[in-house]
Amino acid sequence: MTHSTEPLAEWSAHHRARAEAALLRWLPAGELASGRLLAAMRYSAAGGGKRLRALLAYAAAEAVGASVSLADHAAAAVEMIHAYSLIHDDLPCMDDDAMRRGKPTNHMVFGEATAMLAGDALQPLAFAVLLAAPASNTGIVAACRSLAEASGAYGMAGGQAIDLANVGQRMTQDALEEMHALKTGAMFEASVILPALLTGEDDETITALTAYAQKLGLCFQVVDDVLDATADSATLGKTAGKDAANDKPTFVSLMGIEAARVYAERLTQEAIAALPVARPTQRLLELARSMLARSA
Repeated sequence: MTHSTEPLAEWSAHHRARAEAALLRWLPAGELASGRLLAAMRYSAAGGGKRLRALLAYAAAEAVGASVSLADHAAAAVEMIHAYSLIHDDLPCMDDDAMRRGKPTNHMVFGEATAMLAGDALQPLAFAVLLAAPASNTGIVAACRSLAEASGAYGMAGGQAIDLANVGQRMTQDALEEMHALKTGAMFEASVILPALLTGEDDETITALTAYAQKLGLCFQVVDDVLDATADSATLGKTAGKDAANDKPTFVSLMGIEAARVYAERLTQEAIAALPVARPTQRLLELARSMLARSA
């Protein structure tokens, strides 16, 4: 995958479209008995969104010289895991939200049972996508293991469990960072390193990309907390102020809005500084800066 010189906005639009097309290839419409389930899966997985994780996968693929076809598999896989997590997070038993990406949440359209099954089905499909990647068996095994760890009890699901257990509780900054390193950061890390694992990159490159992703994932969450406290629902595409209403610990509740913004800036600089040298990492650098500046 060659490094392009087009502006970030155009590059991002192009690769969002690639990710959307890849998702639709794996989630075709059909007349199967499970057609309603597939429709629910498409509704959340291929229904737009920022596609930050997919963009990170494409940018990382450029950095390690992976093919665009291989990057499509990595991007689709991480977006499927992300979509499954959003479907489940929005359920009444979790965050109980009625809006996501500017439209009704999955269970509001398809009902709770089908929404639960849609999330359940997206998760194994993500691994099927990785298993079909144009890569060596060794690379595919490493990528599948990484995605499994990032999405399970030692990653995203584990972070969500800690989050639910601490509603109404005061957390230290270290504890809050540890929670979000699992809940948000683990999937950012997987998005960035999957192309490198699939192509069999050296340990030094993977370590550098991991450090970048860990800082970036934390920065994303800090910015998310600031936006939840300062933006409106129409801008965010989801219900604003939910964290405060649910008495959840956030970086804003811990340190205040301005200090959180300063912290996000520092994390961005640390992420950029961690990028591997002698690699075409311009897109990863640009994405880090754009995430800091995002308004939704």
